[in-house]
Amino acid sequence: MKGVLETRELQAPALENNPLGDPARRQLRVYLPPGYSEGERRYPTVYFLHAFSNSGASWTNVSAFGLSVLDRLDAMVASGEIPPIIGVFPDGWTSLGGSQWVNSDAIGRYRDYVAKDVLGFVDRTWRTLAKPASRAVVGHSSGGYGAMVMGRYHPELFSHLGSHAGDCYFEYCYLPDLPKAASALLKAGGVEPWYQDFKRRCRETKPRGDDFTVINVLTMAAAYSPKKGEPLNIELPFDTQTARVKLDVWNRWLVHDPVRFVPKFLDAFRKLKTVFIDCGTRDEYNLRWGARMLAEEFRTSGAELCHEEFEDSHSGVSYRFERSLGFLVPRMARE
Repeated sequence: MKGVLETRELQAPALENNPLGDPARRQLRVYLPPGYSEGERRYPTVYFLHAFSNSGASWTNVSAFGLSVLDRLDAMVASGEIPPIIGVFPDGWTSLGGSQWVNSDAIGRYRDYVAKDVLGFVDRTWRTLAKPASRAVVGHSSGGYGAMVMGRYHPELFSHLGSHAGDCYFEYCYLPDLPKAASALLKAGGVEPWYQDFKRRCRETKPRGDDFTVINVLTMAAAYSPKKGEPLNIELPFDTQTARVKLDVWNRWLVHDPVRFVPKFLDAFRKLKTVFIDCGTRDEYNLRWGARMLAEEFRTSGAELCHEEFEDSHSGVSYRFERSLGFLVPRMARE
C-alpha cells in the first residue's frame, strides 16, 4: 500500500445505551493518502458505509486473486487516476447484522453516529476540508441505502453521493422475502425463539442457508417499523400465523423507501452536486429497477448524475467502486 491505514477507537455518544446493548466504543479505520505526513495540506473526505452483515473491517477483505476496496482506492490515488483523498470506514455492525444507517428505537442512532460522532472525530483528528463540497458518502447494498439516508437528512454535510445497488423499491427487494421469513418464524414459534436459536447456531457451528433471509427481514423491521415492547422491539409487516401483509406496518416501511422519499425531499437532494447510482443487471434482489427509478428522480434534481448498469449480480462487485470514485472524487472541492 502506498498510503497508510490508521485504526483508532472512537467512543460514540450516539450509540451509548442502545437497545441491543451493542458497544458504543468502535474501531474507526481511516485511509491517508501518500504524502499525507509530509505537509499541511488538507484533503476531501469519502465516507464508506458497509453492507448488511458486514463491518468496518470488511472493506479490507480480499477475495481470491482480487483486490479489496481499500486496495483499489490506494491504487487509484497512487496512480493519479483520482486526486488524493482521506477515506473513512465507520463500523456499523449490530447484533442484528446491521442498522440501515438510520436512527431506530429498536437498534440505535446510527445516522447520528456517522453524521455527528464519526464525522466530528475525523475533522478534529485529521487534516480534512471540513465543508460539504469536499465530502462524499458511498456504499453498497445497505450501505448504498445509507448513503441515500445521509443525502436526505444531511445535505449540509455531504454534497456527493454514491449508491451501489442500494436498497430501494421495497415491493421488489423485500416483499418476496416476507413469506419465507413467516415460514421460519412459524416453525420456530415466534421472533424471540427463532433469534435465540439463530444465535446458538452461529456460536456452535454456522448459520443455515435460509437464515440470512429471516435475519434480514427482522433487521429491516427493526429499522423501519420499531415498536417498543414487542419481541426485539420490532413490529413485523405480516401476520406470523397467516403471512398476510399488515398494510399499516408495510406502509411504515414504504415511507423509508428511497423511491418514495427522494421525490418527497427533493429540496434536500437538490443541494447535492454529484450523484452516482449503479446496479447489476442480474441483481438477485431486483434492485436494478429501483435504481432506474431513482435515476429518473435525480435527473430532475439538478445534481450531476451518473447512472450505470453492468453485467453482474449483487455480491462480489467491489470493483465497481473504481467507477463511483472515478466519477465523484474529481468533482469534490479542494484547496
